[in-house]
Amino acid sequence: MVNLLLAKGADINAFGGFYGNALWRAVAKENKAIVSLLLENGANVNASGGLSSNVLLAAVIRGNEALVDLLLHKGADVNASGSKYGNALQAAVASGNEVIVNILLDNGANVDAQGGQYYSALLAAVARGNETMVNLLLRKGANVNAQGGHYGNALQAAVVKGNEVILNFLLENGADVNAQGGYYGSALQAAVVKDNKAIVNLLLEKGADVNVSGGYYNNALQAALVKGNEAIVDLLCEKGAEGDFCGNALQTTAAKESEAVVNLLFQKGADINALDGLDGNAWQSTEVDRHEAIVNFLLNKRL
Repeated sequence: MVNLLLAKGADINAFGGFYGNALWRAVAKENKAIVSLLLENGANVNASGGLSSNVLLAAVIRGNEALVDLLLHKGADVNASGSKYGNALQAAVASGNEVIVNILLDNGANVDAQGGQYYSALLAAVARGNETMVNLLLRKGANVNAQGGHYGNALQAAVVKGNEVILNFLLENGADVNAQGGYYGSALQAAVVKDNKAIVNLLLEKGADVNVSGGYYNNALQAALVKGNEAIVDLLCEKGAEGDFCGNALQTTAAKESEAVVNLLFQKGADINALDGLDGNAWQSTEVDRHEAIVNFLLNKRL
């Protein structure tokens, strides 16, 4: 039927309908014979259309290695952008298909191409917890410190996911433990927010700056105070976290009504009268929240 329609002058690249064009439908149905026939008769291998934006992405998402290989040999743009994954490589990594990842890389896929749900192939591999894929991408030259996306970088993504194996692997391959960016600002802050003391300790041992500023919580100590994690506050203080600074630690803790952490900060030498922002100081912050136990505690310390 396809041969007959083509013989009668059907426009092989006509656009419309759910699939966009004939080639996209053939790929979606994984019919290699018809895909070959359409390509031999002039179908545009890089035409946009369908849910995956281009036929190469459609083949990758379906995990069809033979079709991926065929489309690339027929001139499909290996770095064409589209779909929620951004490009074919990111889609292959997200699906965990090592064979297709290698096919794409062997055909010129940009290992550091940016865009899509995970922002990069490496970030996709880390977010998916795929250690094999992370290793493969780094061997193929992926930039371990590339910045972008929600996580900021691969190291932060590994911390958020709590994957110590990938975290160590990234550090061994040159990841900057103090790289900034993303929602959390740094890997250390991400570990603190996730209440992961083991990773906090690991990062500090690897040289993380305990006082680096940035991100939603401004610094690691402030994040720990907001979370009310006494063990992590204690660890950060032991490692040299500065408590009386703009964004006062004691005031933050008082406002969050964490009596145990307030007491700990006093033990570490926090200044009850240190000023900060709209709430002024720890005393004023507590009066605003009317937390009786902390008010009494601060009164005793004041006396």
